[in-house]
Amino acid sequence: MPQIGFGAGFGGWAVGWAGLGGRVSQGVVRVRPTSRSPCSLPNTSGRRPGRIRRVRARAAIGGVMLAIVSSATVSGVAGVPVTVEVHVSSGLPGFTIVGLPDAACRESRDRVRAALLSSGLEWPIRRVTVNLAPSGVPKSGAALDLAVAVGLLVASEQLPAEAVSDRGFVGELGLDGGVRAVAGLLPLVAAIDTSEVVVPASGVHVASVVGRHRVLGAHDLAGLVACLQDDEQWPGVEAPEAVPALNAVGDLADVRGQPLARTAVEVSAAGGHHLLMLGPPGAGKTMLARRLGGLLPDLDHDTALEVSLIHSAAGAELPPDGLIRRPPVRAPHHGASAVALIGGGSTRLRPGEISLAHRGVLFLDEMGEFPTSVLEALRQPLEQGTVRVTRACGSATFPARFLLVAAMNPCPCGEAGRPGAC
Repeated sequence: MPQIGFGAGFGGWAVGWAGLGGRVSQGVVRVRPTSRSPCSLPNTSGRRPGRIRRVRARAAIGGVMLAIVSSATVSGVAGVPVTVEVHVSSGLPGFTIVGLPDAACRESRDRVRAALLSSGLEWPIRRVTVNLAPSGVPKSGAALDLAVAVGLLVASEQLPAEAVSDRGFVGELGLDGGVRAVAGLLPLVAAIDTSEVVVPASGVHVASVVGRHRVLGAHDLAGLVACLQDDEQWPGVEAPEAVPALNAVGDLADVRGQPLARTAVEVSAAGGHHLLMLGPPGAGKTMLARRLGGLLPDLDHDTALEVSLIHSAAGAELPPDGLIRRPPVRAPHHGASAVALIGGGSTRLRPGEISLAHRGVLFLDEMGEFPTSVLEALRQPLEQGTVRVTRACGSATFPARFLLVAAMNPCPCGEAGRPGAC
């Protein structure tokens, strides 16, 4: 607790700290008055009067400690390497994060503190400053929690500095110390330039598809510390079970009749031609269009990795092995906005439906119901295969090379050519 004394003369006031972990010894002493300090404290003890002055602590708080840990953040559909610098120094206890963090990053101080205490680790009663470099790149999400916690343990001398050498860390911390999965794991791991990367145990197989790192899994913070100190072996991860593709579509054999429309769908899939189908309601336009994706061949490894990176950055679910091997089929509602279709965001730029359909099929059912502004926004992606999105938070280029399939009625009522049509 602080002890404060006030003096009436030029001696002013003095504050002595007796706390901060019991490592500070600073007190208030009396000295004889001088000619430059004519005012003194009231003499109630019968001794010569004196005045208050501040004196230095006899035992200083430990020296400044700095830890540097590698991690990453997502910008658009790509990962950006981030250097997490944790600075622990003397001063009033506090925790500050700088480097353009968003709300989720700033809240990491509470998650990290609770995780350390729940794991039986010490929270330093000192001034902690965390810098997320480069400072000009916005940081978003909770993927930096694990790197901040490990850096804090190194800076407070609870972990050796060698434990984080040539290792990257990605993961969100729970209040119980558990290491949770994060969105965008694939681009995050791909952006880290270290030989080893520590990720949540549930994401080891997904992160391994990048192929440039030795991927290590962590279930909780206490177990991670034990592994970093070589007290325990890194946990093994079971091989994922084979499951059907998440984006499986129907078979064209389900369609009965419509030989001309079936031929058009087959030619479109074989040659990569965009397709527009017009007809009255109930003619089977939607059924045919949704089965076009089943005619496309499987993606090769490089293309599958490219598609998986986009879906991971958007926070979409990936197969257990981490690769989307079938061409994606996306069918946005006709009420979708231009931002939902093209991509964007106020705090972090996210890919839209046309980027999620990259190397696959974008199906616009009831195309005539889409706003004109939304349809006009498709011009650049169809011509260039990419879309450039610029917002106040930054700009990003999203891949958007897809096969456009649209279906619509020939008139608003859908009964063109029949009696009573509009």
